Amino acid sequence: MNAPEPLRPRKQQYEANKLAKRLRRQVGQAVGDFNMIEAGDRIMVCLSGGKDSYALLDVLMQLREKAPVPFDLIAVNLDQRHPGFPEHVLPEYLTSLGIPFHIAVQDTYATVKRLIPEGKTMCSLCSRLRRGVLYRVAGELGATKIALGHHRDDILETLFLNMFHGGKLKAMPPKLVSDDGKHVVIRPLAYVKEEDLEAYAVEKQFPIIPCDLCGSQATLQRKQVKSMLQDWEKRHPGRIESIFRSIANIRPSHLMDSALYDFAAVEASGEAQADGDKAFDLEENFQDSASQVFMLKPDKA
Repeated sequence: MNAPEPLRPRKQQYEANKLAKRLRRQVGQAVGDFNMIEAGDRIMVCLSGGKDSYALLDVLMQLREKAPVPFDLIAVNLDQRHPGFPEHVLPEYLTSLGIPFHIAVQDTYATVKRLIPEGKTMCSLCSRLRRGVLYRVAGELGATKIALGHHRDDILETLFLNMFHGGKLKAMPPKLVSDDGKHVVIRPLAYVKEEDLEAYAVEKQFPIIPCDLCGSQATLQRKQVKSMLQDWEKRHPGRIESIFRSIANIRPSHLMDSALYDFAAVEASGEAQADGDKAFDLEENFQDSASQVFMLKPDKA
């Protein structure tokens, strides 16, 4: 079989434009759905040097040009004094963009190394320390919103991590109040797939800074969940999108949290209820997919 013909430049440009438009549309939709940005906002975009935060800043800069309300952006990077951190990369990149930026220097690396035993994951403590510094910097800069680069896959992985290891049904919300109660944190990439961000980073040639400078990698549990989700999507295309839709389509009456639904007050009224037993019936789309699964041979089910 002959090797596939490489994409022609015109085709490449078409795909690149389509990807850029999709990212702008998805970010714009998330911003609108959750009222992330308001007139006069000063948004602190947290820039780590990874693909996600680069894309976040890039898309927000594009949207700002045509936004119906005025808002300002300031890029902020936290230099945690990781050995080998290339200090020049982000200042040079941000200067080339002509966007205001601030580099905060805080040696959290030394603190984490002192408190966490060798061989143990440092990510959790590092994350908490980083949040504290960023909250402080947001106050000093007069930022009204803190924008983080978490995407759709981050949200889904966190959902399953909390279920599997924390016994909680929660993920990363697109908008929340910060731990100190003083800031609003937003995640404009909430609708964006990680694979699109990877492709966008290649297309835009972002100067990526490695995420493993501290010698620590993402926890084994998160890697396992990511692998699980990728396997599901490979075997059952569309499953991930369905799961993602589900966290925005919740029925407290059909879960078990009495703080969200007053089960003690449930009584027969003598009238048909929309959320009664028939809510357990398989919906049409689910029936179709379930039938396909049940028709498979045992070794493929």
